[in-house]
Amino acid sequence: MKMGPSSKKGKSRMRSTESKNTSSSNYPACMRSIPPSSVSVTIHAKPASKLSSITDISDEAVGVQIDAPAKDGEANAALIDYISSVIGVKKRQVSIRSGSKSRDKIVIVEDATLQSVSDALDKALKSH
Repeated sequence: MKMGPSSKKGKSRMRSTESKNTSSSNYPACMRSIPPSSVSVTIHAKPASKLSSITDISDEAVGVQIDAPAKDGEANAALIDYISSVIGVKKRQVSIRSGSKSRDKIVIVEDATLQSVSDALDKALKSH
């Protein structure tokens, strides 16, 4: 039985290595560089939370709790405010490319590097 899970881990490592060769090396798949100087981040939003925070980072998405209700665009505005403050960029550099009416969104951060976005999100997750 021990071989089953370890062989699965080996396969997933191979897959992640393959995807790392096509994209950047040490970043989750939910974060992608968009030439020349933007970063795309897939976000799974959790609106109407008590406070805004990064809850998890996986290959699928960055989990973000938002302290605003999901009505009249309030959660989207709060998400842009929160992400811009976490990453340390101006609000106008952050936009929602898709998913404005969904919990799963693609957010674009302009004039940023994959490294800076990843580091900022990791730091916010660890301080949570």
